[in-house]
Amino acid sequence: MSMQSHDNDREHDHKHTIDEIIRAMSSKGWRITEQRRSLAKLFAEAGGYLAPKDVYEAMRAQYPGVSFDTIYRNLRLLSEMGVLEQVHLNDGLKFRASCHNHHHHHLICVQCEKTLPLDYCPMPDPAVLPGGYEILHHRFEIFGYCPACAKLPHSGESQ
Repeated sequence: MSMQSHDNDREHDHKHTIDEIIRAMSSKGWRITEQRRSLAKLFAEAGGYLAPKDVYEAMRAQYPGVSFDTIYRNLRLLSEMGVLEQVHLNDGLKFRASCHNHHHHHLICVQCEKTLPLDYCPMPDPAVLPGGYEILHHRFEIFGYCPACAKLPHSGESQ
């Protein structure tokens, strides 16, 4: 694949992600402002998870009057809409744009937060679960160390 083709694919993916986030906002009756478009673009272009503080700082650079509470509330609502995924990592809650192109799960490095898709589902179909639950959707997150971080000393381990 040529570099130009790869860049075009990434640009198409970013546009699709932005459109999906904006569509979710619109379906909930949100006014689509430049600030909300910028928030969607930030997540479309982010390579991994973003902490609320990082989102706030990026948005505040463009919109000095934005409050942390507004950013945090929007992140939680977008997560409830299913367009952002949230995960608790070592240093707190983080968010990333949801992957909607196919069903998959993630391997997440707890050191550098590098995330790789796990392109198969470890949950049998149909799954037999206790309590008679009807499954609407599911996700698996597998936490560990990527090969680069596995070579480094980790806090809490004996040397």
